[in-house]
Amino acid sequence: METKAKQAIAVAKDKMQKAVDFLETELQAVRAGKANPAMLNNINVDYYGTKTPLTQVSSVTSPDARTILIQPWEKNMIGPIEKAIMAANIGFNPQNNGETVRISVPPLTEERRKDLVKQCKQEGETARVSIRNTRRDTIDSIKKMQKDGLSEDLAKDFEAEVQKITDDFNKKVDGILEKKEKEIMTV
Repeated sequence: METKAKQAIAVAKDKMQKAVDFLETELQAVRAGKANPAMLNNINVDYYGTKTPLTQVSSVTSPDARTILIQPWEKNMIGPIEKAIMAANIGFNPQNNGETVRISVPPLTEERRKDLVKQCKQEGETARVSIRNTRRDTIDSIKKMQKDGLSEDLAKDFEAEVQKITDDFNKKVDGILEKKEKEIMTV
């Protein structure tokens, strides 16, 4: 029973880590006024009739804080890349010079910054809910194990360990959100 409980805690840790990783991935796509190639991660380009991620048909870089430069592998992809960026409706206006597509990232207004912070906090709350659900499921399984023969003292110890792990992951979420909010609000 004891090893089963330890396995349940290891699985819970893994699930909580995945929630934190997902939060970090989601927050990368939130633009903070600085040009970041990750802003275009969710854009798919029509590549000969197949929807293909932008990063698989071009090189996406950020030469400075206000510009994203897209260098397609094939020149005939410039049109579809521009179309895909416009269709994504993320507030960018791509320009091409025949060889590359350049995006100027406009500075954010104070109101837009506050909206982005609110959006980030919602993402953070989603991660917290996932972490809490994992905690609840793990504690429920430990209680079941207790009914099946796990000693009460061990069950309490395992529940305390699960709570400590949950608190640690919630602190990680808070740290990630704090860092992103600072990044967004910095002009």
